[in-house]
Amino acid sequence: MKRVAKSIFLLCLLAVMVIINPQVTDSASPKGETFTNSIGMKFVLIPAGTFMMGSPPNEPERDNDERQHKVTISTPFYLQTTEVTQGQWKRVMGDNPSYFKDCGEDCPVEMVPWSAAQQFIKRLNGKERTARYRLPTEAEWEYACRAGTSTPFYTGNCITTDQANYNGNYPTPQCPKGVFAKGTSRVGSFPQNPWGLYDMHGNVSEWCQDWYDHYVSNEVTDPKGPPDAPSDKSYVLRGGSWNDRARFIRSANRGGLRSMFSSGRSGFRVVRYL
Repeated sequence: MKRVAKSIFLLCLLAVMVIINPQVTDSASPKGETFTNSIGMKFVLIPAGTFMMGSPPNEPERDNDERQHKVTISTPFYLQTTEVTQGQWKRVMGDNPSYFKDCGEDCPVEMVPWSAAQQFIKRLNGKERTARYRLPTEAEWEYACRAGTSTPFYTGNCITTDQANYNGNYPTPQCPKGVFAKGTSRVGSFPQNPWGLYDMHGNVSEWCQDWYDHYVSNEVTDPKGPPDAPSDKSYVLRGGSWNDRARFIRSANRGGLRSMFSSGRSGFRVVRYL
């Protein structure tokens, strides 16, 4: 009788969990709780924490806009495990702007300017009857990319073209050369980082929510970039692309592009905040 009662209790508890969050389709994993939304976008829970954002002065091929400073992410958040795919974009927007259409629906959508990514998120929020989807902040992006690491890549001091899609003709110093795929690859084709995220290095550069500007020098909590547009009016792009040298896909590397511009190298992934 006790065993039957326990089974009934567990079934009731599971039913309550489904009612509370009907879109949860994956159980918790060692890397964090996951869920998949109504159009097949999978998310993993990124824990709160503190990290050193930017790169140390001795990091090879660093840029002068990567001043290292302590950042605290005070609240956990869900981050999409892959870049938004062409298939996911079509299910929300009804078209496919990608240059690499022949790569297939499981390849990242590209040719997406920052402003179009915002339109996608607006429609996604409508479909999901929420207001919780948005682009990641630059700090959230780097924190999630590093996943507790402090090296140039979450793979260590080097990264190979077996680990990410980038121009393998140009590795970082003292690292081996690799292949150059000359285009995007299916999301999830390379190993995930320690927090269960794919393609944070390479494939397509990813839009962030922030305007591009110089870092502050002091410790900050939940930074969101400058409140107003700086003079160059560019939004942050992170992670580098299939066409970039290894130096441009480092965890700390920063790029920027105006909101209406796009290329076959720029895409995005989505946050769902708690």
